[in-house]
Amino acid sequence: MLIIVGPSGHPPGTHEVAAGGRLMKHALEQMENLPGIQADVVEGWPDKSLRDAASTVVFIGDLFPPNRLPNPQQNLADLDEMMQRGVGIACIHYATGLLGEDVTPDGDHPLLRWMGGYFANRSCPHHESFARVFAQATVTPVETDHPVTRGWNEFTLRDEPYFNNYFGAEGNQLAPKATVLATSMLPPEAPKRETVAWCIEREDTGRGFGVVMPHYYKNWRDEDLRRLILNGIVWSAKVEVPAEGVKTDSPNLADFDPKSV
Repeated sequence: MLIIVGPSGHPPGTHEVAAGGRLMKHALEQMENLPGIQADVVEGWPDKSLRDAASTVVFIGDLFPPNRLPNPQQNLADLDEMMQRGVGIACIHYATGLLGEDVTPDGDHPLLRWMGGYFANRSCPHHESFARVFAQATVTPVETDHPVTRGWNEFTLRDEPYFNNYFGAEGNQLAPKATVLATSMLPPEAPKRETVAWCIEREDTGRGFGVVMPHYYKNWRDEDLRRLILNGIVWSAKVEVPAEGVKTDSPNLADFDPKSV
């Protein structure tokens, strides 16, 4: 598995993308009931040997890292080659996001096909997703037998689950092979069931997974959120998710060198 850390300008304690990447590597390699996983973490664009070896690529950063790192067109071409081979993709929190300059006027971008949807920054011409911190956001697993929903329960956190995410021009409905995994009733003053985690099985045989949390680094401590994310990454790599979901110890967040917990 390959974890790519993109740029971030968020203050300490929020996003903490480098620490988050290191934490995910540790958790994936130390899963109690799914041994043998290996993960590489890179800050910046990976070389061909790492791209060729990856079963899935996980992005964490402020906005979708291939578009924010140097040489975005080449990055997207490299990623397209991976996707055509059936490599998985997973994006965490703001790594699900695209700017207006990244998309066509009608909102098209390869990420829409690779992952099934994205967070449309307010600069996008076609759609606006919303980012707000909620004191209590309750995230509910969808009643489905999808492997990513295994072993985690509804949870409530102070966090910033993006809502009104973009899933396509057909009434903003998910593509036929896309699946809603988790929802939240947002915003509290006018609640609507919003999709906050989803996945897709692509025509190229690859799998995509998107989740719009966590904003606060400390929320990696939450076992249900952590299991949702790790289940999604494992599934995107075409590894069988255990019946009880992946099991990990609660991490000591300071071990991964954040600027702040």
